[in-house]
Amino acid sequence: MDEADIVVIGGGSGGAAVAGRLSADGRTRVALIEAGGRNTGLRTRMPGMMPFQTDATNWRYETVPQSGLSGRRGFQPRGRGLGGSSAINAMLYVRGAAWDYDNWAALGCEGWAYDDVLPYFRRSEHNVRGADAYHGDAGPLWVSDQEYAHPGSRAFIEAAASLQIPLNDDFNGARQEGVGLYQVTQKGGERWTSARAYLDPARANLHIVTDAAAERVLFEDGRAWGVAYTRGGETHTICARGAVVLAGGVFATPQLLMLSGIGPARHLAEHGIGVRIDRGAVGANLQDHVDYVASFETALGGFMGRSLKGSLSGIAGMLRWLRNRTGPMTTPFAEAGGFLTTDRDAPAPDVQLHFVIGMVEDHGRAKVAGHGYSCHACVLRPESRGSVRLASGNVRDMPLIDPAFLTDERDMATLVRGVRAMYRILEAPAMQAFAPQDRYPIDLADTQALEALIRARADTVYHPVGTARMGADGDAVCDPRLRVRGVEGLYVADASIMPRLVSGNTNAPSIMIGERAAEFVRADLR
Repeated sequence: MDEADIVVIGGGSGGAAVAGRLSADGRTRVALIEAGGRNTGLRTRMPGMMPFQTDATNWRYETVPQSGLSGRRGFQPRGRGLGGSSAINAMLYVRGAAWDYDNWAALGCEGWAYDDVLPYFRRSEHNVRGADAYHGDAGPLWVSDQEYAHPGSRAFIEAAASLQIPLNDDFNGARQEGVGLYQVTQKGGERWTSARAYLDPARANLHIVTDAAAERVLFEDGRAWGVAYTRGGETHTICARGAVVLAGGVFATPQLLMLSGIGPARHLAEHGIGVRIDRGAVGANLQDHVDYVASFETALGGFMGRSLKGSLSGIAGMLRWLRNRTGPMTTPFAEAGGFLTTDRDAPAPDVQLHFVIGMVEDHGRAKVAGHGYSCHACVLRPESRGSVRLASGNVRDMPLIDPAFLTDERDMATLVRGVRAMYRILEAPAMQAFAPQDRYPIDLADTQALEALIRARADTVYHPVGTARMGADGDAVCDPRLRVRGVEGLYVADASIMPRLVSGNTNAPSIMIGERAAEFVRADLR
């Protein structure tokens, strides 16, 4: 296909939703260009294979050295291939707080208040519990309960309840606060990515090009008319008669905008790129959930880990999953968790917990012998702001990523409160019954020592946003209908458009953004 009505760049959470919805009429010719592969293998479909992803499915970005993390480089895994990060994430279905979206509207993003976005969440969702005021049961994205949650995850919930923390069986319902098991994007025990949800390969009007690197958007007379990309060492050009939609993600979308001449003029000139639009907000406003992980070793409870017994148990779990898609290999690992309000003046919960049924060191990359569990505490609405910048004028060179973690002291104060609240749960009798050994013991009353430990161990919990923010102001990259300001026919449909990070995981909101982008594009092309 040398031309299409609409060209979508990136087949991740937002991009798959855009391409799927726009091609659903059977008439609109949509071309989807994806840098990775199709992600149809066992590593993707079996939920419990999440820790065993390869370079074929994970970009494995790294940050520049972080002053707030004692000079360390952070790790930034991002999904590669159809489904994007929904093909490698923990599959947790979380939308954030209603306040987040009302705040977007208050910041000038008309049409993005909670009551505005809720119908699109419901439209996208096929919740196994059925439809109600908050959920849908006819959408393409399957959302399921965990049928095989680990006893340790239930003990964590029991421990929190013993401290009068409310139980919550629906973090996306009437209230967010409390603890419980997360719902997951699975169907019948299989990971249900955005690509599986939205992309029907049988559609003749949907042309999917994988292993293709988009190099720049092409313009004429102020309008995006196509995309230049390379595949198999050859350069191609595809014409977009109606629109081009960028959905490469929070790092790749601003990178492609800058390579196409839209971004901070001085920075583009440094790389010999002609300036089409001087827009300082491209690549700015980067926000992410900074996160501390506590790790415990125990011989009790049957937690996951590295040992002969653990390997045999893992093989048995895989065989069970292959037979009937049930058992421990349906796990998202971060099975339980919740949302806490540690600042009485906060408009919504300000800390999120993820309880993990194995010991996590260095994002699971470090090989730790033995068995145990971990718990994450993250700052839900960080004040620190970072950036994405070009390393060179070549799209194959990873961009320079600087989340600026913990450069705003308010984030450290929130994380200290969150870690202390997390430890109160972990020290309750239901968790102490496992006789755990803390791998990083700390005097929680010693604020200086706790802050030093946090800076030595904290990193992302994988929710970067904001690098092509929408807004009503002239500096915003996109307007509230997701059109890139200053050109025609160019849209953005991923988490980079968020003006503020939502209070929770970002996969479901990214899919919602894709749903809305499809509607905006369709309306503009009528």
